[in-house]
Amino acid sequence: MNSLQNLGLNLTRRHFFGRGTHLLGGAALAALLGQETARATGTKTGIGAAVPETHFPAKIKNIIYLHMVGGPSQLDLFDWKPKLHDLYDKDLPESVRNGQRLTTMTSGQSRFPLCPTMYKFKQYGPSGMWLSEMIPNIAKMAGDVCFVRSMFTEAINHEPAITYMQTGNQVTGRPCLGAWVSYGLGSLNQNLPTFAVMVAVPRNQEQVQAISARLWQSGYLPGEHAAVSFRAKGDPILFINNPDGVSGETRRKMLDGLNKLNQMTFEEVGDPETRTRIQQYEMAYRMQTSVPELTDLSKENQKTLDMYGDEAKKPGTFANSVLMARRLVERGTRFVQIYHNNWDHHGNMAKRMPDQCKDVDQPCWGLIQDLKQKGMLDSTLVIWGGEFGRTVYTQGRLERTNYGRDHHPRCFTMWMAGGGIKPGMAYGETDDFSYNIIKNPVSVHDFHATVLHLLGFDHNKFTYKFMGLDQKLTGVEPCKVIKEILA
Repeated sequence: MNSLQNLGLNLTRRHFFGRGTHLLGGAALAALLGQETARATGTKTGIGAAVPETHFPAKIKNIIYLHMVGGPSQLDLFDWKPKLHDLYDKDLPESVRNGQRLTTMTSGQSRFPLCPTMYKFKQYGPSGMWLSEMIPNIAKMAGDVCFVRSMFTEAINHEPAITYMQTGNQVTGRPCLGAWVSYGLGSLNQNLPTFAVMVAVPRNQEQVQAISARLWQSGYLPGEHAAVSFRAKGDPILFINNPDGVSGETRRKMLDGLNKLNQMTFEEVGDPETRTRIQQYEMAYRMQTSVPELTDLSKENQKTLDMYGDEAKKPGTFANSVLMARRLVERGTRFVQIYHNNWDHHGNMAKRMPDQCKDVDQPCWGLIQDLKQKGMLDSTLVIWGGEFGRTVYTQGRLERTNYGRDHHPRCFTMWMAGGGIKPGMAYGETDDFSYNIIKNPVSVHDFHATVLHLLGFDHNKFTYKFMGLDQKLTGVEPCKVIKEILA
């Protein structure tokens, strides 16, 4: 045994750490310097945030995410393909489909007849954006909007697709985007939820998809980051009012006693969900005064209500929901998610598409105008889109004035407006069949990374330790921030 090996055997643990103190001190110093750098360059977060400051300056502080459940047809709204009119009723070329997996609703068809849109398109805005006659109000604000025409997803059916779009994973149980925002940025108003969700009721309910609270859950994040759900009927929030015969003073005493019991349990067991219950009980109590003021539209001027349309005062409608979203972010809510159902157009598009567009077209325009006039658009990001697109071929019988389209994950369109987004542009391009992306593809994780970037977070560093792993909204697959659409 040589002298070097002998030295190695005789080095004690104390000797090792004694000689390494300068290294540990240097690491600690580096960490502190890193924190100081973050303080110098980031944006301060709110109450209960996971970090005191973001990784770099945030361009926005609020998000209103409008999700169209079912998958709006990009061909009939945003992605005009005039050459299709000469190919009506011809079969989709196999070279275009290229063996793509189909749903069971059309995989058994003997033919895949091409079907151009029945709706007329016109050019709008400074860049001459081609948009459908079905969305005249969204079209007239084309100069304020960025259309991403090259979104794609890995999922072909609703359940995994909507879960993927909301949580970054097709498997349920993960935190949604809103929960990540709540966790990272914290609260701006302790009397209102940091993350709120509403499910708008469509006027046409021919094929409503089932959705549930799993889409706005906190997953492995602490429970307080799940959304508070606002209801269309009855009390806006469950249990917001005291039961008959129970005064505010009695409820306060009850909560104080319950909180003491929960605190004792927390100190003994250490379950973080016990702490969550304490916080949620207190939030519910504070909301007893803040929510009635929030939902009282009597002080909104008539001009503002008119911008949102005739249904602005009708609880549960899309128009009322987006008006409530503006009022929430105005009062400090970080993230508002609105779901609008019945976009799964497998048939009867001639009746269903006009109904759907009538629900959302004017209210979306009204929301953007309202945010602009209040000086809030620069700090708020508005997102509109579904979980996938629709096929260029018809499902079932082909008719020129009435047809249906199946699910299509290979390309679809979303739009964004507001803080940090370059307005009046279209990003990405699809082929002449709106079937495959030929320029600037954008994955679901690219989309999430871009949203986090606008909030001041590096998606690779914004993590939560769970099951021994640093979990991320954007997963482990490579993805990127779409810098071309950033202002």
